[in-house]
Amino acid sequence: MSQNVLASPAGVAGQASRRRTFAVISHPDAGKSTITEALALHARVIGQAGAVHGKGDRRGVVSDWMAMEQQRGISITSAALQFAYRDTVINLLDTPGHADFSEDTYRVLTAVDCAVMLLDAAKGLEPQTMKLFEVCRQRSIPVLTFINKWDRPGQDALALMDEIEQRIGLRPTPLTWPVGIAGNFHGVIDRRTGVFTRMQRSPGGAGLAIEEEMGTAEAAERFGAEWDTAAEELELLAMTEADHDQAAFLAATSTPVLFGAAVANLGVRQLLNILVELAPPPSARPTAAGPDQPIDAPFSGFVFKIQANMNKAHRDQVAFMRICSGRFDRGMVVTHAGTGRPFTTKYAQQIFGQGRDTIDQAYPGDVVGLVNATALGIGDTLYTGTPVEYPPLPSFPPEHFAVVRTSDTGAFKRFRRGIDQLDAEGVVQVLRSEQRGDQSPVLAAVGPMQFEVATYRLEAEFGVIVQLDHLPYEIAARTDAAGQEILRTESNVEVMTRVRDDALLALFPHRWRMRSVAGRHPDLRLDV
Repeated sequence: MSQNVLASPAGVAGQASRRRTFAVISHPDAGKSTITEALALHARVIGQAGAVHGKGDRRGVVSDWMAMEQQRGISITSAALQFAYRDTVINLLDTPGHADFSEDTYRVLTAVDCAVMLLDAAKGLEPQTMKLFEVCRQRSIPVLTFINKWDRPGQDALALMDEIEQRIGLRPTPLTWPVGIAGNFHGVIDRRTGVFTRMQRSPGGAGLAIEEEMGTAEAAERFGAEWDTAAEELELLAMTEADHDQAAFLAATSTPVLFGAAVANLGVRQLLNILVELAPPPSARPTAAGPDQPIDAPFSGFVFKIQANMNKAHRDQVAFMRICSGRFDRGMVVTHAGTGRPFTTKYAQQIFGQGRDTIDQAYPGDVVGLVNATALGIGDTLYTGTPVEYPPLPSFPPEHFAVVRTSDTGAFKRFRRGIDQLDAEGVVQVLRSEQRGDQSPVLAAVGPMQFEVATYRLEAEFGVIVQLDHLPYEIAARTDAAGQEILRTESNVEVMTRVRDDALLALFPHRWRMRSVAGRHPDLRLDV
């Protein structure tokens, strides 16, 4: 991103007021990466939007940088993109949608001020969308809703409004309303102005949509019964007072709703404008000690993601940091809250896919990539001035376990380096087992696809082919040294040490076995 975007005489508070930092959340295949690219296209950041399943001359999305993502057509890692739009600085975080990577998505949601919930017009609210929304609810994150794929057959628009309200308890307040049923999309009516915008996809679908504002009489004549149906639905919405309430939106009790089709760039401009107008700017954030950190306090930020080897030309490790307060200047010396040691931010970059730009200054809401920051871990706080520390990022309880080995003794150093890297990034949790030793660590994962990513990256990035032996455990509970001694006498139970924090985890084959053991040892500590 050009530094001219940030060149403003406004102070930290003024710069923060220009920021909009949000994530896109949805079920897999609802179109997250596609809408990320469509938003970037409308902001003129890229010249042509990609599609997850690129066909013909249309390229794939640049936010999916890993070869495995491009092959599978899914997002596995998170991506961050910053761009300017209407004197506003947008920080857009794309996230994995697959449930197996929910821990990574949760971390990203700690770094945003708003979320765009993407719904498939045909499928509505799907399981992973529900789970991610619950994270937003727990964190009181305001949610905008974009009904995607309206260019394909789908549900009735009013039925989707009912589903949102009944299943997640948010009051839907549509800001745009479609003319034409799903699969026969003509455009949208802006409920606040009454203006109808006819929309058509550009040739090939990779360019900006062709838009035309049309008067009511002309639209009614051209679209006949479809226009009449839309007008009747708008009257019904007015009768039910489904109008936008900014206070309710910021309190995360209502959700503005828009309609479109990301793959054809239909309705995306409207979404971008609404984000600028309604999404909240950064504000004071809670700290681990309790009081909120004002945005105009001295610099502070926290690391929410670590990623290595994103570009073959840059075989390095990047720590993604959300700035919470003050101004960040590249090269400034900050303090690592966990150790009290100084840390120099010499290499600070904006990273999107495999593209990189140097960042000289950044403000609250911005995401900065700190390169070769091997001393940093997920959840670490950095600050200047008065000490501050942000709450730790919790780990999800793993449900799948496997011993990982390599038969290539000459590759053992690379094997260990790769395992340490995957652990540092949070791709998997690495456990140390007394009975297996350091040569056979145990990988713990929320979902089995994490194992696929781990083995793929060990081979692709470290040149190590590994074998996985799955263990018969499905549940882990945190215990202590006394509990470890008690559990040595139990069969089908194993206690391992989580490498990243030395926590003792007791592994059980199923919940019934854990309850049985706990019933015989009432003093046993088992925290799930």
